[in-house]
Amino acid sequence: MKVPGPNVLMLYPLFSAESFWSFGESCKVMGVKRPAAPLGLITVAAMLPESWTVRLIDCNTQAFGDDDLAWADVVFTGGMLPQQSDTLRLIELCRAAGKPVVVGGPDPTSSPHIYERADFRVLGEAEGVIDEFIAAWEGGARSGVFTAPKFQADVTKTPVPRFDLLKFEDYLYIGVQYSRGCPFTCEFCDIIELYGRVPRTKTTEQMFVELETLYNMGYRGHLDFVDDNFIGNKKSLRQFLPQLAEWQRAHNYPFELSTEASVNLADDPELLELMGAANFFGIFVGIESPDPATLVAMRKKQNTRRNIAESIHKIYAAGILVTAGFIVGFDNEKVSMAEAMIDFIEEAAIPVAMVGLLYALPNTQLTRRLEREGRLHQGHDVAPTIGADQCTAGINFDPVRPLRDILMDYKRVLEHIYSPAAYARRVDRLMTLLDRSRQRPELAEGDIRARLGAMETVHRVVSALPEARGPLWQTFMNCAKRDTSSARIAVQMIAAYAHLGPFSRKVIEAIDTRLAAIDDEPVVPAAAIDVTAARHLA
Repeated sequence: MKVPGPNVLMLYPLFSAESFWSFGESCKVMGVKRPAAPLGLITVAAMLPESWTVRLIDCNTQAFGDDDLAWADVVFTGGMLPQQSDTLRLIELCRAAGKPVVVGGPDPTSSPHIYERADFRVLGEAEGVIDEFIAAWEGGARSGVFTAPKFQADVTKTPVPRFDLLKFEDYLYIGVQYSRGCPFTCEFCDIIELYGRVPRTKTTEQMFVELETLYNMGYRGHLDFVDDNFIGNKKSLRQFLPQLAEWQRAHNYPFELSTEASVNLADDPELLELMGAANFFGIFVGIESPDPATLVAMRKKQNTRRNIAESIHKIYAAGILVTAGFIVGFDNEKVSMAEAMIDFIEEAAIPVAMVGLLYALPNTQLTRRLEREGRLHQGHDVAPTIGADQCTAGINFDPVRPLRDILMDYKRVLEHIYSPAAYARRVDRLMTLLDRSRQRPELAEGDIRARLGAMETVHRVVSALPEARGPLWQTFMNCAKRDTSSARIAVQMIAAYAHLGPFSRKVIEAIDTRLAAIDDEPVVPAAAIDVTAARHLA
């Protein structure tokens, strides 16, 4: 007779502040609660013994109560830096209820000392350590620290995530993972510290089991490959993509795909063609800066020796829109770099540009260098409870450029790129560059994004933002006259503005508050730049 296992309550913590990534207002327009589902926790759930009963609550989409805690024998939680404060709150809540709590994920792995109050800390990639934790629990242990060997998890053994724990209707898209790791060495990035520089991929057979699982559960719509760099292992990808395209054709294209990739994707016409044929419609690209010297200093050399705007246009020519990340506050930035960044975003025609202030993430090359130079702020790895991302809480170190200049540049970029007229013009121009002849023109039946018609979507956005009515309607009409497929993408960009427009103004207000605080400070004679920082600038 089998002995019943424990009841496991998985709590996905709140993101402590709105950010460019939260798309809160856009989700309301589309009738969902959050953009993305918690893939990490449902993957861990699949690694637990079958006798363990799992209940998942995403605190961002639903509340949990005393009955949930009373049911649980153990609680699993954890996540990313912007979820740190709520994770700590959940730990204390569980302790008060007498429930042992297990914490894991990227932030606990990077800053385990912050989570000392958790009964268990499971650090690193779960595949490499979860069996050790399970054995300890079943052996009667009720506390412990379990650390996985770095970069050694065999993802070909990763089970199919417990998609059955999700409420699909709560999310704009569902995530899957093909690979982990990135071959590059960007100084500010924590991916290579968490997952290494040798991308490890699942097998094609594994991926099709995951896709079939979602398909058989009735999911249709946006599916995001959450890989750190989808093209990090091109050899494996060239084998996978043709079969993925065939699977999509055989199933009548149930999924519209997106991912994250480095800009050197533009150098590979074959991969672009394969991704288009597999129905990829969007990628996120980290551009960071238009200045080659700044890119070299941050060790993002894959973005140098190229015209980045032309590279973006090559990706558009494959029918794939680009969302891009930019960062203000690097040591090597030229005086008043705002105009150069604005000009680049306009030239490249990137509507959704995630612009943030440089934030020294825990356990990165950047953080270690700043610490050596004596420039890292105390408590740099403690997430603020308000604005816990690079928008309002960035520059957690002493910058080389005056902080006031950095904040003024940042404010200038946001004021321009998210003005209604500028945003609408970029959407309009994007649609003239996007060749979607390879992709399925219409959404699959059952796609949550198809519940709301194009006209109604635009109407809802401009009703909430009357100042954007003229530019957004004009852009929609321009796109609709050209091509119905591109008009659908334009509508998605307009829906995104429901969040990006108001949120950018909130960030500008927060930056104005920081600027006012700086202006109120007594003037102190500028000290000479530390010699180690000066050497980095050379």
